[in-house]
Amino acid sequence: MLKSMLGRLLGRQALPDRPSYEQARDVLEKHAVEMRRILADKTGVEPEILYYLAEDADTEVRRRVARNSATPALADKLLSTDSDEDVRAILARKVARLMPNLPQEQSVRVRELVVETLERLADDQVPRVRAIVAEEIKCCATVSNKMVLRLARDVESIVSTPILEYSTLLSDADLMEIVALARVSDSLTAVARRKNLSAAVCDAVIATLDIPATAALLANGSADITERAMEALLSRAAEIEAWHEPLVSRPNLSSRVVKRIAGFVSSALIERLIGRQGLDEDTASDLKRRVRQSIDANGLAVSPADSPEARVRDARARGALNDAFVAAAAENGERDVVVLSLATLADIPAQVAKRIVDSRSARAIASLTWRAGLSMRVAMSIQTGMLKLTAQETLLARGGTNYPMSPEEMAMHLELFGVSCA
Repeated sequence: MLKSMLGRLLGRQALPDRPSYEQARDVLEKHAVEMRRILADKTGVEPEILYYLAEDADTEVRRRVARNSATPALADKLLSTDSDEDVRAILARKVARLMPNLPQEQSVRVRELVVETLERLADDQVPRVRAIVAEEIKCCATVSNKMVLRLARDVESIVSTPILEYSTLLSDADLMEIVALARVSDSLTAVARRKNLSAAVCDAVIATLDIPATAALLANGSADITERAMEALLSRAAEIEAWHEPLVSRPNLSSRVVKRIAGFVSSALIERLIGRQGLDEDTASDLKRRVRQSIDANGLAVSPADSPEARVRDARARGALNDAFVAAAAENGERDVVVLSLATLADIPAQVAKRIVDSRSARAIASLTWRAGLSMRVAMSIQTGMLKLTAQETLLARGGTNYPMSPEEMAMHLELFGVSCA
C-alpha cells in the first residue's frame, strides 16, 4: 500500500516484483534514473532488459545489475570490463560464489561464459577486484588450475595469500616453486599456515630462513616437520624469540626436544612446558628445577604482567587504549600489542586482526584502523613505523589527517578477511 502511494505521489506506477516486458520497457522509455535503479534490482525482469541496463549510463544502475542474481551470463561478461571499479568488484563476488555450485544443467555456453567472466576478473588491473576473486574461490575445487596458479603468484599479497593458504588445487611442486621465488614474508607465511603441509614443503619454507614464516610453520600443528628439520630450527631458535612460543605450543614434542627448548625460553614458557599432557616425570622434574634456578638467579619469576595481552587489558581498563597508545606501540615495533589493540577495539578475533596486519596491505590495515575507531594518523604509524612499507606501498591520508577511502570501500576491504561491517 505504502509503495503504491509513493508511486502515485511521484507520478509513477510502482513496479511489481515481476514486471512484464511491457512494464519494464515503459520504465526504460519514460521514467527517470530512480526507476531504472529499481528495475535493475528486480530478479523477475526479462534477461534482455537486464542486459540493456548493463550498459546504462548511470553507474549505480550498473552496480545493481552486477549484484542481481538474475542477470544473464552474457551481461555479466559485459560488466567484467566496466569502467567502474565497484561494478567489477560487486560482480567478482557474485560470479565467484557461483562457481562451487554452478548447476550441471546449465548449458555448456552459459558455463563457458561464467568461467570466462571470472577469468577476466581474476586478471583485473585493480588488486581489490582480484583479491575478491581469490578470497571467494580459495576453497573451490571447480575452478581451473591455471587461474589458481595465476592468483597464487600475484605480486599483491592480499590477492595471493588466501589461495596460498587454502587452495587444494596447488600441488607440492607448485608450492615449492612459489616458496623458492617468494619475495615477501606474507606469501611464505600463507604457505606455512596450510593444513597438513608435507615435509618437503616444510623443508622449503625453513630453508628460506624467513622468521615470520617459520614461526607460522611451528604454530601449524598439522605441518610435517621432520626431526632433522626440527634440529636445524633448534640450533637457531635461542636467538629468535618469535619462535619460542610456537615451539612450546607445538604438539608431539619428544622429551629431548622439550628439554632443549627449556634451555633458552623464559620461565613463563617453561611453566607452560611443565603443563603439557603426556610429559614424563623425569622431564617434568627437570623443568621445575630450571624454573627454580631462574627464580634464584633473578630474585623472582618472570611475570606475565608485561605481556602484550596484559598491557592491552590494562590500557583498556584505564581508558587509555587510544590513538596515542597504539601509535606508540607501532612506532616501537610492538607488533603483538598493535594487533591485540586493533582486535580489541574493532571487536574481532585476534587471529583475524593478525591476518590483516600480516597482509601488509595498506588499504586493509587502514580499514581495520578505521573499524577500531582510531585515526588515520595511527594507520600511518603502523604502515611506516612498524611495517616499514615503501613510499609506493603506503596509503597516504587525505588532507593530511583524513581517511582517503569511503566507509563503503573500507567495509569491502574488511569483508575480504571475513569481517562484517553490517
